[in-house]
Amino acid sequence: MDYFFVSALQAFLPVALLCGLNWVRRPTPSLRGLVWVNLLALAAGTLAGVYLPASQTLQLTLTVLQVILLLLFLASQFTFSHRIGYGWQFLLVAGAALHWGTDPNLSALTSSGVINTDLLLNLSAVVFAVVILSLSAVMTSMVVRRLAAWRWPLLMVLSLLLLLPLCGECVLLLMKLETIGLTKPRLSFVAHVTNGAPWLNYFSAGVMVILLAGYLPLLVRLRGEYRAQGVATLRRKGIAHYRDARRTAGSLLAAALLVVAGQLYWDLVASQPPRLSEAVAVTLAADGQVHIPLQQVRDGKLHRFVWVADDGKAVRFLVINRYPDRLRLGVVFDACLLCGDQGYVMEGNQVVCVACGVHIFIPSIGKSGGCNPIPIADWHNDDKELTIGKPALVAGVNFFTTVMTLHVVDPVDGSKLTNIKAEYKYSYGGKMYFFASEANYNRFRGQPTQFVPAATGSDAAED
Repeated sequence: MDYFFVSALQAFLPVALLCGLNWVRRPTPSLRGLVWVNLLALAAGTLAGVYLPASQTLQLTLTVLQVILLLLFLASQFTFSHRIGYGWQFLLVAGAALHWGTDPNLSALTSSGVINTDLLLNLSAVVFAVVILSLSAVMTSMVVRRLAAWRWPLLMVLSLLLLLPLCGECVLLLMKLETIGLTKPRLSFVAHVTNGAPWLNYFSAGVMVILLAGYLPLLVRLRGEYRAQGVATLRRKGIAHYRDARRTAGSLLAAALLVVAGQLYWDLVASQPPRLSEAVAVTLAADGQVHIPLQQVRDGKLHRFVWVADDGKAVRFLVINRYPDRLRLGVVFDACLLCGDQGYVMEGNQVVCVACGVHIFIPSIGKSGGCNPIPIADWHNDDKELTIGKPALVAGVNFFTTVMTLHVVDPVDGSKLTNIKAEYKYSYGGKMYFFASEANYNRFRGQPTQFVPAATGSDAAED
């Protein structure tokens, strides 16, 4: 829900403010006409974004066309035609809807083909965003009608906010089509101007607040005028004008605050991935196995553990009792073959993949396939404890990327170092050894039994 609210604001807020400025010096449009123009533009632009072919040449053509139209829009602000105002309203909204329609996340409006709670909530978020956009456009138009000198500076600033990402897209598409060369400065420009969608809301809200700051002297003047008025009729009229102006300012401020609050909530809370619970560190016992008391894991909650391999690789694994009425453990690595090692969290009574948000059917945990966690082989449990052997844990080393810092000793000369900084390492007898120099590494490889006891039945392997 939060995503659709924020993404609609990002796509349409600068355009909504431009639409408000578009009507400052034109006759006031009818509400019915504006509603129909906006609905048609929204439908046309969104459908075009969803269904147009993903051709880079076509995308470049459309992007260049939008740049030209935006420049023509600025030139048209010297005219006062009612019909031209409706025409630009349609083109501006359709252009924003075109970009919005290319967002692949729009398919997440609902997870099924029927009307459900998710669909209703997400549509409600879009409708709420449309209300804020409409309020922002109308209030901006009303304020600038009283502050005529602000019109062109605002037009230039808002047009620049839209032109920069469009120019960045043009440069990117030209590089993809090999029309221009791929250079570091061009890539840097593209990265800076095309990845700033969240800042569009902040900048647009900032424009609204600055506009309000310019409006305050007018409010003060209107207040002073009605207070100084001696005639009762004129005083009442002055009070009405002042209250109208104050309501306009309050509505614009409320819209700006809602935009900032929505974007901040998305940036700081809603868009953040779930945090993994603390992993309990486990070590191998003398028998070469990890022992976990069943009393610790039979409550139906997700329990996270971590075992650190000889090379410092942190291997996380999960244990969960899959059924509430009997003991049936799921013992799996905290990683997925599809999504990597971002892990899983428990939300309520559901296990969720952090990377893709897929909800895992808890009784299926321990079975391979889909986004299920990778099963651990060769674990056992009795009435008291769960045991996992070292080979089963070692099998998961390649599924994880986190490396812990270990203080180790070079077996050749006894020098102390850390696994992170050691340039040379060698696996022998099922254990990883680290070396302070290439000479020590070569001496160990040549005759490892001179420095450590031979490991019967183990294969040495270089890493």
